[in-house]
Amino acid sequence: MQFSSKKPRAVTDLKAELYSQPLQFYAQPPLENISLSEFESFAVDRLKLLKTVENLGVSYVKLNDDYLKKLDNEIRTLNFPQVGVSLDAKDQTEKRRKDHISHFILRLAYCQTEDLRRWFIQQEVDLFKYRFKKLDSGEKLEFLHKNNLQYNTISAEEKDNLREKLTISSYAASGVKLEEQDFYKVPFQDALDLVRTRKVYLKEGYAYIPHNEIVTIVLNDFRTRLSKALALTARSLPAVHSDERLQPLLNHLSHSYLGQDYSVQKNVGKISLEQIDSLAGKSFPLCMRQLHQALRDQHHLRHGGRMQYGLFLKGIGLSLEQALQFWRMEFIRGKVDADKFDKAYAYSIRHMFGKEGKRADYTPYSCMKVILSNPPSQGDYHGCPFRHSDPELLKQKLQSYKVSPSGVSQILELVKGMHYQLACQKYFELTHNVEDTSFSLSHPNQYFTESQKVLGGGKDVKRETDTLQRPQESSAARGLTAAREPAVDESQHLAEITKNLETDFQDA
Repeated sequence: MQFSSKKPRAVTDLKAELYSQPLQFYAQPPLENISLSEFESFAVDRLKLLKTVENLGVSYVKLNDDYLKKLDNEIRTLNFPQVGVSLDAKDQTEKRRKDHISHFILRLAYCQTEDLRRWFIQQEVDLFKYRFKKLDSGEKLEFLHKNNLQYNTISAEEKDNLREKLTISSYAASGVKLEEQDFYKVPFQDALDLVRTRKVYLKEGYAYIPHNEIVTIVLNDFRTRLSKALALTARSLPAVHSDERLQPLLNHLSHSYLGQDYSVQKNVGKISLEQIDSLAGKSFPLCMRQLHQALRDQHHLRHGGRMQYGLFLKGIGLSLEQALQFWRMEFIRGKVDADKFDKAYAYSIRHMFGKEGKRADYTPYSCMKVILSNPPSQGDYHGCPFRHSDPELLKQKLQSYKVSPSGVSQILELVKGMHYQLACQKYFELTHNVEDTSFSLSHPNQYFTESQKVLGGGKDVKRETDTLQRPQESSAARGLTAAREPAVDESQHLAEITKNLETDFQDA
């Protein structure tokens, strides 16, 4: 892979500047040559790291001791830079170089679709947050200044004058000696999240942000920059569109981010319509159980609910013919007659199965998509109950489903900490009477599959996914082109890469 430049000395100087800091915003793309094998190894290691970040995020409370310990170990194992760990200059530079280049390689693979971009941004933001938290106060201030976030700490005199206001208004300062806490003076429009949650003191257009909360400002900036960068990268896709060496590799990388996407049905028709009510009570996650109950009660769901629930049912094995029959029977029990259903609703059902319109075969929604996109409004039943329901209503719902009082308390505590997937996993454990799940929950259809494994017996409704999935467009960033290697070795090496990637992620 070639990150071309005509000025080797300038490249050397740029590398020295880039890798002198323990953390960066990845604003400057790499400018050097790398081999195809190094391209592959960097990308696979970065993806393993991000998958670890994702799995830890749904298995532990983020940044607690267990989370930090396991992430520390993974970063050390994969040979990425560790913030706060002293190494000799050469070793440190090599680790930071790998971190820098691997980030940009995955940008190529994950700029292609909204779902890929959302996943990549979330994991990179979580990784960035972990690293930023490990910087000491001086390093954080230096990072802010180097990235044009000109936020300075207030003087001891100003802090003393505002002592009472800062202590009362700043949650992070409670129980901490004010003298030991740095405060940043930031224009209030740069801290709207903190202002909205009333975590900071406001005065004359400025927010006084405690040291522990400045990460919120930095993360918002990083997320915005990365989102824009991925959009720009997506525009450059044609640059390597015809490169036969990179396209298969990037496709495999982009397909490996969450394992099964439940888009390819291999057990079509293995569940009957008569089974759905029973399965909803035993094996549906709370979001789908809620949609099923609303459909049975109201005999209707709005578009958001039909998409979320319809694609879930498709993912567990409902065929197009079964889906049309299921929705028609339920809707005509309400205010929709058969003729109106065929004219107004049947098309959208065929559409989600890829039989109408642009004939895209839509995939069931992942937990991340349910949580982050299209929040429900009044009269809607889609979304994530742990994210979108009022806590009191959620409590009542859990009680009606015979969740024990202690279990309800555990779930609500996780919801309060915004650990929605952990709350769903705890719901799984409580309703299936298992002490500890052996998986990290990331998809409603995964919940269903794991439930069937626990319950055992009955029909085998577990669906499988093709190892080889539909190729997507390859991606590239501006200024990145592959360094030419001998043509005689390309086919053999590419085959090895593809085989290695399939081995690495076959259990993803």
